[in-house]
Amino acid sequence: MTSVVAVDLGKTGCRAVLWDGPDSSHAVSSVAGAPGLAAPDGVAAARAAVRAAVEPLVREPGGVRPDSVLVGAAGAASAPEAARSLAHALLDDLSVGEAAVTSDAVTAHAGALGGRAGVVLAIGTGSVAVGIGSDGTYARVDGWGPLLGDDGSGARIGTAGLRAALRAHDGRGPATVLLDAAVALFDDLERLPAAVGRDGNPARTAASFAPEVARAAAAEDAVASAIVRDAAADLAATALAAAGRITAEGGPLPMAVTGGLTGLGPVLMAPLTAEITGSGLPVRLGPSLGDPLDGARLLALDRTTPHARLVVRVRRTTPPTPPPTPATPPARA
Repeated sequence: MTSVVAVDLGKTGCRAVLWDGPDSSHAVSSVAGAPGLAAPDGVAAARAAVRAAVEPLVREPGGVRPDSVLVGAAGAASAPEAARSLAHALLDDLSVGEAAVTSDAVTAHAGALGGRAGVVLAIGTGSVAVGIGSDGTYARVDGWGPLLGDDGSGARIGTAGLRAALRAHDGRGPATVLLDAAVALFDDLERLPAAVGRDGNPARTAASFAPEVARAAAAEDAVASAIVRDAAADLAATALAAAGRITAEGGPLPMAVTGGLTGLGPVLMAPLTAEITGSGLPVRLGPSLGDPLDGARLLALDRTTPHARLVVRVRRTTPPTPPPTPATPPARA
C-alpha cells in the first residue's frame, strides 16, 4: 500500500494524518490554519501550516516517509495557480514523490460521500453546498459569507436570535425566552453590539448563540421555532439548488449533511430532512461516511472518482532527497 499524508487545511486549523497500511492508526496532528490560498502570501502561509502539521508525523521514531501528500486547502477553488505553487513547494518540503492540492470543499465532499457523485451540505458558522456530478461537473451554492449569504448557517441563526432578543428588550417584538438567554450569555444587552464584534469575528460570536436558539425552539418558544424553521428551509433550498445543477448515474442523487450545526439535533435536522425529502427531486439523503481527512486520503489513492479533474497533482522528476540522519555521538572510551 502507498503511504499517504492527508491534510485538511482550513482558515482556523490544519489537521494531518499519515496512513501507511490498512490497519494504521496514527494520531491526527493539529496546528493553526492559514488565511486561504487566495489571500496575500496565501501559499507561504499554507506551506508553513502544512509543514508544521506533517513534520511531527514523519519525524517520530520509526516514522514512515510518505510516498504522497494530498491537501484540501481553503481558497484552492478560486486560486488554481496558488494551488499548483503549493503542490510544487510540498514536493521538496516533504520529500514526497507526488503532491496534490484541491479545495477543502472537495475533500469534504469526497469524505462524506465516499468518493461518489452527489451533494454535500456543510453547515457550521457558515453554510455552503457542493455538488459534484458523475461527469465531474462542479457546483457550489452559497458560502458567500455572513453579510451576503450563508443562509441558514449558525451565524444567521444566532444573529436572528439576538435580533429577536433585542426587539423583545425594546418592546418592538414579541416576548421570547431568547431575551433571558442573551442576557445569560452576553450579560448587559446595552453592550451587545460591542460584545459581538470584540474578537474581530462577529459571525463566529453570533453563531455561539445558535445553540440557545435551538434549545428555545425545542422548548416550543414561538419566536425561536420560527427562526429554526426558516433556517431549515434556507438550508434545504441551498442543497437542492446544488442538486439541480449536477447529474449522477444510477438512481437518486446521494446527499449528505455535515458540519457543527448538525449538533443542534432534531430541532433543526428534522425540518431540514423534511424539506429535502419532500421536494420531489430525486435525491437520497444519507449519513456522512467520513470527514475531510478521509476524503483527502481517498483522492490521493484513487484517480477514478468524479473529483479527479478538481485535483492539481505534480510529480517529482528526480529522486527525493532523504531527510538528514542525525549524527551518531562518538562512543565513550
